[in-house]
Amino acid sequence: MRQFIAGTTSVCFFFAASMAVSMSAQAQDFTAPASFGSVTLDAGFTPDPHARQLTAGGSIRASDRFTNCRGYIAEAPDYSVRYRAGSMPLIFSVDSSADTTLVINDPNGNWWCDDDGADSPLNPLVRFDDPPSGRYDVWVGTYSAGSGVQATLFVSEIGEYTVETAGANRTTGYTGGSNRITANTGGDNRITANQVGTRLEISLAAIAGDVTLDGGFMPDPWTTWVNAGGNVSISQALPNVSGCTGNTTAAPTVQLRYNGSRNLHIYTDGSVDTVLAINAPDGSWYCNDDGSGLGLDAGISLRGSGVYDIYVGKFSSGSERTQLKISEIALGH
Repeated sequence: MRQFIAGTTSVCFFFAASMAVSMSAQAQDFTAPASFGSVTLDAGFTPDPHARQLTAGGSIRASDRFTNCRGYIAEAPDYSVRYRAGSMPLIFSVDSSADTTLVINDPNGNWWCDDDGADSPLNPLVRFDDPPSGRYDVWVGTYSAGSGVQATLFVSEIGEYTVETAGANRTTGYTGGSNRITANTGGDNRITANQVGTRLEISLAAIAGDVTLDGGFMPDPWTTWVNAGGNVSISQALPNVSGCTGNTTAAPTVQLRYNGSRNLHIYTDGSVDTVLAINAPDGSWYCNDDGSGLGLDAGISLRGSGVYDIYVGKFSSGSERTQLKISEIALGH
């Protein structure tokens, strides 16, 4: 859903929520051989598009490595493209039966990513309007950990492609709709990365442990004692997320893997003025402080299976014991 770090390349993206952000200290290994090979393309290449079938996904959560990115990717690139630029744009898109994401390291060392930026639903797209010559390392991600999702990567100077449109029309392509936006990566509209992924490290082991809950779990609510608070300012770590106050630890308090489709209610129960910050399975962040009708306790209701990284914070400094509860019935149940 996002693009990465700015440089001097003029890049046009097809998703209005896209923004330039930075990578964390750990980076993908673009020096490793690409898992599904490489290709050399000169401007004006034919056939257009160039297509490569591959297996998407991996065990690395992209949001652990790059701020505001989505999906799971592999360590090594999936595909490498050596490109000699001319006057045409360079467009990367993916088609799959699953929801996929894109991560690209361009020849200037800048990182970009996208989720659902193509006009075709659930397909990602990254477009370079003034592409530099050199090597583009490409990762195709998935929303669930592990590989096994079949996908087709398209490289084009013309437009967006799917398997269907590539087979029906390999010369005109599909150039996209009116939701195109331009990221002026060298100008004043550059977006500065926030500190997510460097202050709240969801890749760290959860302090109070991990739990797996299936739909219909009993007893409901699931309950555990935790320490609320820490030395990380939640508002500084998540400056663009509303309702984030107080302090917590860099590592998650609890990591929940939920296998179900019901509403999930996560809340605290005690005498401590607590706050909650949660990283949902789709990579979105949610915060709450006293806004759930639970008095001093915090609560957040979400929906969907996957991994939830739960941070239990405290409005004031220090650390105090409280209960964390998870229910499929209601907040405060």
